[in-house]
Amino acid sequence: MSAARESNASTSRSAIVGGERADEVPAEAWVAALAGLSCVGPVRLARLLDRYEPRAAFAALARGSVSNELLEPKPKEGPLRRTLRDEVGAIDIGELWGRYQAAGLGVGLVGSPGYPEALAGDLSPPPVLFWRGDPNALLGPRVGIIGTRRCSRYGLDLAHEFGRDLAEAGVRVVSGLALGIDGSAHRGVLSVDGAPPIGVVGSGLDHVYPKAHRELWNEVAERGLLCSEVPLGVPPAPWRFPARNRIIAALSDVLLVVESGVRGGSLLTVRDAYDRGRTVMAVPGPVRAATSVGTNRLLADGVAPALDVADVLVALGLSSGATRTDVEARPAPGARGDLVLAELGWQPATVDILIARTGLGVGEITAAIRKLTQQGWVARNGGWIERVAHPS
Repeated sequence: MSAARESNASTSRSAIVGGERADEVPAEAWVAALAGLSCVGPVRLARLLDRYEPRAAFAALARGSVSNELLEPKPKEGPLRRTLRDEVGAIDIGELWGRYQAAGLGVGLVGSPGYPEALAGDLSPPPVLFWRGDPNALLGPRVGIIGTRRCSRYGLDLAHEFGRDLAEAGVRVVSGLALGIDGSAHRGVLSVDGAPPIGVVGSGLDHVYPKAHRELWNEVAERGLLCSEVPLGVPPAPWRFPARNRIIAALSDVLLVVESGVRGGSLLTVRDAYDRGRTVMAVPGPVRAATSVGTNRLLADGVAPALDVADVLVALGLSSGATRTDVEARPAPGARGDLVLAELGWQPATVDILIARTGLGVGEITAAIRKLTQQGWVARNGGWIERVAHPS
């Protein structure tokens, strides 16, 4: 924070806020309040804190004295200064800080002793970070695993395997805990007794998103670290996820893209990783699969391929050692099952497509698919049949 910050002398030192003296509320409380204001994202918050001490920034917004140049409102954004003044006036700072204390959350300001060192020197460090769990989970090699939410079974299986094998090798896995690749990677981490998981989310830690991942959030927080730059009470918003992705890139020594379409958040995270000089790797996918177009293009552009965990460990500068080899526990598919699996390959197919490829009749293919599903060789996803690399 610069020496140009304004004094907060105009704010009464004896003011009573939320039942306690304002000068007894820590700086973290004022920053948490500022971060929860509408239209105050990490960039605008950083500008405010570069000009003011936290409590003085709160007071300046309450007076409506913050300059347009500092706020940089969009031309059609309306009376932003008035909106922020009204929001600040409605905040009970003592009550707000009491919620953080009751929730047992960690709160760190950039530049303070409690702030994670892994983010302190970033190009755009979060001005404030909130967390559940143990920040020491960050101490060790870290790999970010990212990919599309609309992934295939092929991608889910590989994300699970990479997460599991990296955790067993002592590597911390970082993800955004989204549906699809993210969630599968961390379920792989949690399936073994290995390195602690790290989740970075784009909403307040009391707003689980997606809701289906509530248990996953809790397990990550219990065994590792769950963090966000978004304060309590703030739900997810589309613009917050690209902001979150830069934190994933910053925490990753290596960023691994498991499955990605031609555009989306994964490729934006890759750009953030490049900006930070991080190593990016990609998992090859079927050339005709829409879910692998992005990863295959990364490979064509020169990104290193990751065929198994040994490749990632080498990129980290660690000895690959003996890679995990699972003993196949599923029953043998049999001659007809082998035929179906060979014609299915690693891209989803419908029953009609498999009939055309195998030459089997409707009854034969239906029975074969039913048996393969029971044995764990294939899975149904709507009207599609997908190959399963390993049983869940």
